[in-house]
Amino acid sequence: MNVAAAYTFAWRNATKIPEPVLRGLFTVVADVTWLRRTKGVRRMEANYARVRPDLDAAAIRRLSRAGMRSYMRYFREAFTLQGVTPEQLKARVRVVGYDEHVRPGVDAGGAASLALGHLGNWDLAGAYGSRYLAGVLTVAERLKPDELFDEFVRFRSSLGINVLALGSGDVLGALVRGAKEGSRLIPLLSDRDLTSTGIEVDLAGHRARVAAGPALLGLEAGVPVHAVSIIYERLRGDRRRAARTPWGIVITFHPPLPVPDAGLPRDERARLLTQSWVDQLARTIVEHTHDWHMLQRVFVDDLGPARQNAARRARETG
Repeated sequence: MNVAAAYTFAWRNATKIPEPVLRGLFTVVADVTWLRRTKGVRRMEANYARVRPDLDAAAIRRLSRAGMRSYMRYFREAFTLQGVTPEQLKARVRVVGYDEHVRPGVDAGGAASLALGHLGNWDLAGAYGSRYLAGVLTVAERLKPDELFDEFVRFRSSLGINVLALGSGDVLGALVRGAKEGSRLIPLLSDRDLTSTGIEVDLAGHRARVAAGPALLGLEAGVPVHAVSIIYERLRGDRRRAARTPWGIVITFHPPLPVPDAGLPRDERARLLTQSWVDQLARTIVEHTHDWHMLQRVFVDDLGPARQNAARRARETG
């Protein structure tokens, strides 16, 4: 199967299908995938079990069904996002905490480093942010084949999001330069370490490896670091009619994280900053677990031997 061609076809044709039909189709895809207990579903359930030890196996199984429906909702919305009008976009998003915690600095010409998890719909959040809040600069995992990655870049560019490819040159340097240009939001999906050089933290009571990007960007560029959580919510009444869909998202900008003592080593300052945003997102993950689209290994105990050895060497060498 040509994955890039399939994604391209979906992006170009999904908007031609009535929304209720498309919604039903993706719900069926979610349920069939869940019933088949694919590798991704099993990993999702293992991750859910770690953050929700209060639930038994049957409850985790039910939670993973809701998780797959939430995940397929993300894809359905992504495939049709280019056809959403500004009015629909505004109706689909509710923002909490931006005016209090972020807007004053950005409006004054500053930037903000935003630590995101794979929660809700981050593309919808990016599209809204680029239109209604500030310029958006981010980093994307370089997908294979290259044609698929190029499609993702074109898609996000069409939403007003500037994208850097992870692993292409000095990405951190480019982010720092972007932050210093000012009036910019820099959201980074960071609840999974894609490089094996991330930072080990406590996530909901378990050791996990996450990306160092938000903390390093904050320290290098001298900009505030915020955790940002995104969850789905049901729409009703006038807002649902304006959105033309029963689902919207809530983007919560948490307060800026305290900057660690400048006298500490750089790595320790990055670790402390990272643990702080992980603590804030962990609360959202526990409370809205079904909106956490984590179908990959993130906890240290689940990593393969090679990555466990890399993590151990990283701890030993600081």
